[in-house]
Amino acid sequence: MINTRQLERNLLVVAGIIMLNGILAVNLAHSVLNYQTLGAVTFIFAGFMAVNIVLCKIGHTGDPLFLPLASLLVGIGLIIILRLKPELFMLQVMWVGVGLSAFLISAILAKRLEQIAYFKYICGFIGVGLLLSAILFGVDIGGNKNWIIMGPVRFQPSEFAKIFIVLFLAAYLSERRELLTLATKHYGPFVLPHPRFIAPLIAVWGLGMLMFVLQRDMGAALLYFGLAIIMTYMVSGRSSYVIIGMISFLVGSVICYNLYSHIQLRVDIWLNPWSDPSGGAYQIVQSLFALGSGGIMGSGLTYGFPTMIPEVHTDFIFAAIGEEMGLIGAGAVILLYILMIYRAFRTSLLSLMPFSMMVAAGLAVSMALQTFLIIAGVIKFFPLTGITLPFISYGGSSIVSNFILLGMLFSISEVRGCDAK
Repeated sequence: MINTRQLERNLLVVAGIIMLNGILAVNLAHSVLNYQTLGAVTFIFAGFMAVNIVLCKIGHTGDPLFLPLASLLVGIGLIIILRLKPELFMLQVMWVGVGLSAFLISAILAKRLEQIAYFKYICGFIGVGLLLSAILFGVDIGGNKNWIIMGPVRFQPSEFAKIFIVLFLAAYLSERRELLTLATKHYGPFVLPHPRFIAPLIAVWGLGMLMFVLQRDMGAALLYFGLAIIMTYMVSGRSSYVIIGMISFLVGSVICYNLYSHIQLRVDIWLNPWSDPSGGAYQIVQSLFALGSGGIMGSGLTYGFPTMIPEVHTDFIFAAIGEEMGLIGAGAVILLYILMIYRAFRTSLLSLMPFSMMVAAGLAVSMALQTFLIIAGVIKFFPLTGITLPFISYGGSSIVSNFILLGMLFSISEVRGCDAK
């Protein structure tokens, strides 16, 4: 019977072959065989295999699908970045290498995850501190004030803050599960616990609104607010939290829309991009053209025109996939995310400890919300949010934070490793 690490190794080989074929296709389309890019891909493949060998040596029995799924998504991201921005390809390779190291460290450290619950308020302060640092010291890049520049290094604190916020919420909510369930205070048609027990949720709502207004970062605001509401519902099972949360966010959004011009612009572009197709709505209009021209099969790698979309290698990389790989390629990417998120929720359900269960559920919700928000923004189902597509978009902060998140899920899945096969 094949063991989990052997199964993982076989799947990594398949993912490596797909990645190598994609890189070769981009090279041959330009009639140049670039040995540097081929060497870089071999380095990444060796990195994934090295992680598998280390996990095997230390006897880790975590979910064997997490690493191959990440490898496939990372491979697709590297192929598209080489096609769109070849000058950024080696940087992305470097960040994937750092991310793999972060995955391994995270998977090993998270074996003692239960101890982190004792330091929940420290996790909360770090998470809020990271978010506030972007508000206080952030630099406006691409319309969002969510970057911090320190000399040659620039990063997005919100990418790392989500992990600390999930740890804090998981510890707080699992500790106060009964208090949140047994509500006693009547507020009109709603019955809620004493305000002091839901104070952290109110704080996250306020922080979300602050980010919405000051950072112009609607994606991060929705991500954190949705995370808090969904995790609270998971713990309490009371729909009143969801209804109140949605109403309060809607009221805050309407107030912000009427007060701030940049929010009005984003919403107006979403509602009617054709009113200004060559100005403020140029990006989303080009994205829709790209997806439409891709059709079912796509134009083929390097045969489309996705470079007409500004910032296509970050926020709009899904549009490039849709244009050159078609509905089939874009659908395959969505299926990979669905499978990864399903395994994350399965990890939560199989977990034996309440805190680990909530951490896995929170990380799964975070990944699902982030993927939904960015893809929905690219296809105009939702206003543009400016967040990255996990494991695929260009960016060191996104790659490293998502590998840390995956390492934690991987470690939690080990508790019921036999069931996770």
